[in-house]
Amino acid sequence: MAKPGILGRSSAQRSNEGMRIIFSAVIGVMLGYLFGISFPTVNITKLHFPSSIISYIEDRNSGITTQTLLNHAWTSAATHKKNNSASNSDEIPKIYVPTNPKGAERLPPGIVVSETDLYLRRLWGEPSEDLTTKPRYLVTFTVGYSQKANIDAAVKKFSDNFTIMLFHYDGRTTEWDEFEWSKRAVHVSVTKQTKWWYAKRFLHPDIVARYDYIFIWDEDLGVEHFNAEAYIKLVRKHGLEISQPGLEPDKGLTWQMTKRRGDQEVHKVTEERPGWCSDPHLPPCAAFVEIMATVFSRDAWRCVWHMIQNDLVHGWGLDFALRKCVEPAHEKIGVVDSQWIVHQVIPSLVTRARQRMEKHHGKGLEHAVVKNGGCSKQG
Repeated sequence: MAKPGILGRSSAQRSNEGMRIIFSAVIGVMLGYLFGISFPTVNITKLHFPSSIISYIEDRNSGITTQTLLNHAWTSAATHKKNNSASNSDEIPKIYVPTNPKGAERLPPGIVVSETDLYLRRLWGEPSEDLTTKPRYLVTFTVGYSQKANIDAAVKKFSDNFTIMLFHYDGRTTEWDEFEWSKRAVHVSVTKQTKWWYAKRFLHPDIVARYDYIFIWDEDLGVEHFNAEAYIKLVRKHGLEISQPGLEPDKGLTWQMTKRRGDQEVHKVTEERPGWCSDPHLPPCAAFVEIMATVFSRDAWRCVWHMIQNDLVHGWGLDFALRKCVEPAHEKIGVVDSQWIVHQVIPSLVTRARQRMEKHHGKGLEHAVVKNGGCSKQG
């Protein structure tokens, strides 16, 4: 039988050891807390991985890199207290790991510029002093020199808040210098091309990303009753992502949807001939504008640009497909009635084609010109 004195001492020793463990744990927690808050926060945004590792793990189908996956993982990390004044704030700061666009993985993220603009620059001086203004909107016209008077009148309806861009299908550019505004415009010359060919190649969404709205217009438009700044205000007011000015009903009108209404600012629906609209929310009774004087928001154009095929020439039928780029289309596509234009229906492209054919082959081929691609408008 064990002696009582020995059992008492063993029980006391175990109790003392337990107290020491608890005391040590409390001290360890306190020291850990003080140790942790005494160091600056680790900046996860400066974590980068070798491009060779990223490229190796990259999903070739999706283009997602390891660094992109880490971006999502880090955003769910625990937050820390910034200072005493913000200790009661419920704000959760976001942790972001920058990723470069595909093809620029080797560049330091701080120098990557994935978008550009059409702002003109000087050949000398400080870049910050180049631009006295930064236009917020872009208007493009596809033009021939024979329509210079019409384009001059149209350009004057657009304020300095617009960048002017001319696409020259006849190759004549220097003659436009007679107009003061032409010296500030951007000129692109490729002969015998239509505006959608130009738009696909020179209006990439990353190039026009600085502009809130992009006007892509023909050259045969009368603008006596149009003001661009007033038009923009109405587009914003009514939430239109794709729009056009109303057309004067007496000339150049094809669809009821685009006919100007004199009793309202904007309309989004209409009634066509019986049987033309299977659904009142679908073209041509709604969600529809023509392509002669279309105006796109930045986001809508990013979608439409991707929809334009490389071999698209005249653009016929594109107006029925524009609705795929906004939702709900019958609410975000409309016609601005109080700022209207006149479609003059000047057959510039087909006229030039006939002249070239007649000069080289005689009038007997006029029918062939019309049959094989001649058109009565830029669209």
